[in-house]
Amino acid sequence: MRGSSGAGEPPGADASTRSAGLFGALKNSGATLVGMVRTRLALVANELELARLQVMQQLAWLFGTLVCVAFGALLTVLLAALVWWEQRVWVVGGFAALFLLLAVFCYRALKASAGANETLFDASLAELQKDLAELKRAVAEPGGRP
Repeated sequence: MRGSSGAGEPPGADASTRSAGLFGALKNSGATLVGMVRTRLALVANELELARLQVMQQLAWLFGTLVCVAFGALLTVLLAALVWWEQRVWVVGGFAALFLLLAVFCYRALKASAGANETLFDASLAELQKDLAELKRAVAEPGGRP
């Protein structure tokens, strides 16, 4: 057949039609790849969220431990005050000052370590979503560019 430019192509297909098909296939492959990467990042974000929940559980156990230590310290102060009854005001005052200084130190450390609580990979997932939408739009438009 003279009108056919290659095996399996419709009659009248020229190089521009073949290249558009190739670019369309490449765009589809790119969109698929971006979709796969987005899915993988979402899975990583989910795994990190689970890890965060485990850390929160450990912090709860730590808080319970600290409460028990605080009661132990309180009872130690009470015992020291009973042992040195004549200086009980100085004993209780000294321990109170020590615990207040430790509380200020812990508060400042906590305030310094507190940051913005953002979802992990939120910006990356948003950018990948934009890329995926752009590639899908380019695939839908016959002459579009990614």
